[in-house]
Amino acid sequence: MHDDQRIYRQNTNGGKEGSQKEGQGSLSRNDHSSGEESRLTLSQLKIALVHDWLNGMRGGEIVFEALLDLFPNAEVFTLIYDPKKLSTSLREKLNQRKIHTSWMNRFSFTRNKYRQLLPILPFAIRSLDLFPYDLIVSSSHCVAKGVKKHPKAFHLSYIHAPMRYMWDRFEDYFGRGRISPVFRFIAYLLRPFLQWWDKRTAQKDRIDQLVANSKFIAEQINRCYGREASVIYPFAKLERFQNTRKPGSFYLMVGAFAPYKRTDLAIEAFARLGLPLKIVGGGQDEERLKALKIKFSAGNIEFISREEATNERIEKLYSECKAFVFPGKEDFGITPLEAMASGAPVIAFNAGGASETVTDETGVLFEKQTVDALVNAVMDIESGKKTFNEKACRARANFFTQERFKKEILQTLPFRP
Repeated sequence: MHDDQRIYRQNTNGGKEGSQKEGQGSLSRNDHSSGEESRLTLSQLKIALVHDWLNGMRGGEIVFEALLDLFPNAEVFTLIYDPKKLSTSLREKLNQRKIHTSWMNRFSFTRNKYRQLLPILPFAIRSLDLFPYDLIVSSSHCVAKGVKKHPKAFHLSYIHAPMRYMWDRFEDYFGRGRISPVFRFIAYLLRPFLQWWDKRTAQKDRIDQLVANSKFIAEQINRCYGREASVIYPFAKLERFQNTRKPGSFYLMVGAFAPYKRTDLAIEAFARLGLPLKIVGGGQDEERLKALKIKFSAGNIEFISREEATNERIEKLYSECKAFVFPGKEDFGITPLEAMASGAPVIAFNAGGASETVTDETGVLFEKQTVDALVNAVMDIESGKKTFNEKACRARANFFTQERFKKEILQTLPFRP
């Protein structure tokens, strides 16, 4: 801890640096009522950024990259780090930082099977000692928010979801047919402990400020943790999606092959419709989804692997698709923003983050997460019953900028930039 910061903490605590009541740490918001001049600047702080794992590129990693920009002197903490699986820009930024990983990063088994080791993840994240840091910003959908910290450090946690695997999406990951009966039984036994741990590490003595990535997640935080959270929406890198709009006949999906994405719903719907669907991505459900395509003899459906899907190709697909298909119930969902930024309408299940980003002017929201409902939504566009304006789609996406996100994060902190 820096001496000037220790003096500051003593002064704001009536000359004492002893223990404090929950939520009354010396760097909390309540200690800065004396005026702007009493607030530390970010450059005076020792800062740590925490992310669950850095071994792939999804929405959480895009957000984390923006946090790196906001805090150029911060050190990075994560359970697992595999730079080869990250985007070039994120990898380059991380190359300039000090990266702290857990013991799980040392072994190939734990690096590759970390989801199956969920019960030990709370212990792994607690092995990362952030006691010397004054400001911690965690980006968490699993255990990142549970790191150790100094009692007087300020911790802002950006929550992509309460521990995703143990609350609302438990059946998606541990339901029948998803995992072996033995692991399913173990998951049921451990679920109460992991829910308790997740709730415990979200309380005021651990996290000063909770920020949700959508109203949907803020409601989950309130229900699961018993706390209020502010909402700061993520963003899309809008500058990437400026290709001229040239809509073709195919529909498009882009994303990881995770159970809750409900790619299976789209495969069955488009097998029935016979319309062309391109699916870009990869992940844990890949074999099951490709087997589903074979089962339905759906030659109209094309899988495009992550290796084939360069940024340029994805941008081109967005600009040329008839509409973007988003059948899952997601915490937020960045891909619908990318589609709208490209001028394409979105067909989405009316729940989760999509219900907050897609409007009647920019897409079709279907109410039931069923094949029939998705088929009917596609037919609304295919028949010409519903049409959409490219400008309206792009305008809607333009609200979700990286600049807005960064500004709102800084406004949430009790420190001067």
